[in-house]
Amino acid sequence: MPRVTPIDRRERILDAAREEFAERGFAASRMEDIAKRIGISRAALYLAFDSKQALFCALVSEVITDVMPKLLPNDYGALPAAALLRGFIRIAMVKMASPETAFLPRLIVGEGRNFPELARFYHETALICVLGAVERLIIHGVGRGEFTCADPKMASRTVASGIIFAALWCNVFEPVGAEPMNTEWMAECHAELILAGLRKV
Repeated sequence: MPRVTPIDRRERILDAAREEFAERGFAASRMEDIAKRIGISRAALYLAFDSKQALFCALVSEVITDVMPKLLPNDYGALPAAALLRGFIRIAMVKMASPETAFLPRLIVGEGRNFPELARFYHETALICVLGAVERLIIHGVGRGEFTCADPKMASRTVASGIIFAALWCNVFEPVGAEPMNTEWMAECHAELILAGLRKV
């Protein structure tokens, strides 16, 4: 087992926690098993993260920090809303359906009732951030005359629902025999359906 240095320790810990949560879920995961994956002591792990909840929250925050800048720009400016929304759906669906990320919504759906503080953190940190960005994008499209939408807030939830469905399908149902999903094609179909409903006739 290679020695873990302080420089890469946090990244290695988060990778190990991601693997542990993905394999065992939140309740069954143990801090000592996460420490074992990277060859550090339990005490060393607790110096970096004082609980499993802290590890989970760090993973959620990491997704938002790393993924959000790739999904949408901070300033939409004069960029076409339809192209931005299509790109958002494609990148978000492929990312959320990937094993390194999909365990998060799967864990929340499966264990959120027993760990409401985790569900609350995921909602307040990830969902509200993503839904707010999509809502602003739809409003941007309405302002440009590209879209017509009576309720951008509700429409943003419709966009997100297809992305969450794809993540659950690939990581919950496919492992038990469901037909494999081509997430790139699913993203294209979902984007086309959403845009057909938003386009100004």
